[in-house]
Amino acid sequence: METLWFCVIALLWLGYLFLEGFDFGVGMLLPVLGRDETERRVLINTIGPVWDGNEVWLLVAGGATFAAFPGWYASLFSSAYLPLTLFLLALIGRGVAFEYRGKVDTARWRRNWDRLIIGCSWVAALGVGLVLSTTVFGLPLDAAGDRVGSPFAAIRLETLLGALAIAGYALVHGAIFLSLKTEGEVRERARALALKIAPAALLPLVVLLLLVQLRFGSVWTWAASIVVAMAAFGALARLALRREGQAFALMGLAVAAAVVALFGALYPNVLPSTLDPAHSLTVAGTASSPYTLTVMTWVAAFGTPAVLVYQGWTYWVFRKRIGTRHIPAVHVP
Repeated sequence: METLWFCVIALLWLGYLFLEGFDFGVGMLLPVLGRDETERRVLINTIGPVWDGNEVWLLVAGGATFAAFPGWYASLFSSAYLPLTLFLLALIGRGVAFEYRGKVDTARWRRNWDRLIIGCSWVAALGVGLVLSTTVFGLPLDAAGDRVGSPFAAIRLETLLGALAIAGYALVHGAIFLSLKTEGEVRERARALALKIAPAALLPLVVLLLLVQLRFGSVWTWAASIVVAMAAFGALARLALRREGQAFALMGLAVAAAVVALFGALYPNVLPSTLDPAHSLTVAGTASSPYTLTVMTWVAAFGTPAVLVYQGWTYWVFRKRIGTRHIPAVHVP
């Protein structure tokens, strides 16, 4: 049961990275692909109906970690308190900016909220990468599971690499999503940008996976890392042929394989100790009681299908492309 819930949490992170990844990417690319107010509204409208639903995956992942592995939750969240606080503030800032951007009809008002969307999207993407790579590479934990040393212990070269890896992935994923969801010049610019930046933007992810596999990998996690490279290459190849839907699906396969490679290399640990491997937190050592995990399994069995159906229906309703012709004229004083 403990292993099952470790896999469930990995699956929840996969859903969050896939869905919120393009969310972050759209926000990060707002000043690059949105050349005027109408185009910026097109970009924001592509994620307008879904961005808040995408964040549910993060909430469920955090809640599941708290309930299924309280020791993992306590050590990670307390030891990486500062990065997590910045990450959560960035998510709050993005949400406020999306809601308030159109409340006042002036260029200055919208410009200020646009800056908040851009900045918070970058901080959130970098924060996700930092937290995930901290989980994989570990923290200086003592025998009680408490962090030893500086409150900035989570910020190291390998975790900064993880931050860049997720931010780079979000940029490419967001550009591919925009090429899938928009039309006209915005679509063409998004497609061209994705092809142009992908080699440099995805390089940190490749280096991160190599580093993780060299330190902790096994045969099957190496195989998952190879799938990441093949799927990413295939996505760009299909994008070059204007098959945006196939490219988007292949990016989903790439992030799924990346999650398998990272969490597979982490298992059976949930948070390694960089001081002494004997102090590492493990799946078995931090899990809740069998009764708790059983109750959670029954709740998830009934609740998860409902969430998936509702979210799938939302994406189906808003599946069509958006262009500047769909945006009503706006008065910009």
